[in-house]
Amino acid sequence: MLRWLIGGGREPQGLAEKSSVQTIGEEQIQNPYTELLVLKGHQDIVRFLVQIDDCRFASAGDDGIIFLWNAQTGEKLYELHGHTHKITAIAPFSSSDGTEEKTDLIITASADRTVIVWDCTSGRQVQKVSCLHSTVKCLTVLQRLNVWLSGGSDLCVWNRKLDLLCKTSHLTDAGVSALVELPKNCVAAAVGKELIIFRLSASNNGSEGWNVLEVKRLVDHQDNISSLVSVNDLTFVTGSHIGELIVWDALDWTKQASECNFWDSSVHPDVQPEIKLSQSPNETSVQHLTSDEECVFAAVGKGIYVYNLQMKRVIACQRTAHDSSVLHIEKLPNRQLISCSEDGSVRIWELREKQQLPAEPVPTGFFNMWGFGRANKQANQAAKKMQENTPVYFLELVGDLIGHSSAVQMFLYFGELGLATCSADHLIILWKDGERESSLRSLALFKKLAQNGHLQLKL
Repeated sequence: MLRWLIGGGREPQGLAEKSSVQTIGEEQIQNPYTELLVLKGHQDIVRFLVQIDDCRFASAGDDGIIFLWNAQTGEKLYELHGHTHKITAIAPFSSSDGTEEKTDLIITASADRTVIVWDCTSGRQVQKVSCLHSTVKCLTVLQRLNVWLSGGSDLCVWNRKLDLLCKTSHLTDAGVSALVELPKNCVAAAVGKELIIFRLSASNNGSEGWNVLEVKRLVDHQDNISSLVSVNDLTFVTGSHIGELIVWDALDWTKQASECNFWDSSVHPDVQPEIKLSQSPNETSVQHLTSDEECVFAAVGKGIYVYNLQMKRVIACQRTAHDSSVLHIEKLPNRQLISCSEDGSVRIWELREKQQLPAEPVPTGFFNMWGFGRANKQANQAAKKMQENTPVYFLELVGDLIGHSSAVQMFLYFGELGLATCSADHLIILWKDGERESSLRSLALFKKLAQNGHLQLKL
């Protein structure tokens, strides 16, 4: 296993001197990932990682090959060949019925317009379908119904044997770009600027047939929807290419709250955001969303933002968290976040509460000038009290993982087994807790010495 030497800055990208991005020195005492293991095999950009169980995961990308890995040892378990073009979507599917044991499957879709179901235990193809009329852009498994959905120019519903149960009519040329499961057998599909709600229902004739019906179209976004995330059974959230975030009711699909112009958001509730017209789409696009039910964490342009669902506002942000666009973000079980970027870096952040100074009194002349006068004195005091009682948070950089030479597409968190990242440099890196790995090696060595000593005593 390679030892990772911690460094600050990103000299290979040539941006260390120009960048306004926060940096961290060599003493990264809160960063446990001091060892790395490089996994090789892919011949092109690795875009997808999907977790199979506690210690196995699959990787896929533009070479059309799927690899199954052991997250603890880095061992390559299987190399799956069956697609002729790049992988466009991947999803795990653990299924079982009354007569069979649980089977760990993965479903892969490709630009070759095929979908394949693989058995993760044997590495074999279970089923393959090649009759698709367009490339599948997204896959979603409805575990409770034991079916899965594919999104492309239409929305298709399949069982695990790859029998097509039903599908919608042709939607648009753009097709379905993202899907999220909702309660009451519904799903939300992002189709360009529109969010279409579909409901699945079993056929009345007693067969295995299903129907998929469009029940509502939501047209609140002003640009194409780029990210969807389910918060819980009551709420889901969408983000668009121009930085719009909308919070939806998952039961009646009404808009609960919205946020836009992230680049000007302030953690102070009394400061109105300034509208800038000079922002380019890549600086404002919501690339990825994740949630812990209390907050939504958004990767917007080069920044990361924490939106509190109860307060209905951004409570913390790092506007330039990376040198380039943030592609993926996840919340860890503690108060930490991990983000990765096109600049090749992976960074660890901690959400902390800021000690707030007492609010300064507002000059009365300002209000008199606009004709508010004494009538607003009580309201001003209430507003100041609310501001004093509102906690203010900030994101502190506590770790900088530098190992990839190109854009890091996404990552998986395996708890004590570490972190897996994939990149456009064709590599996967397993980041390990150095202290834990050192202890495990010492323990293994001690056991081996004890066994050898016992054998010698017998001899």
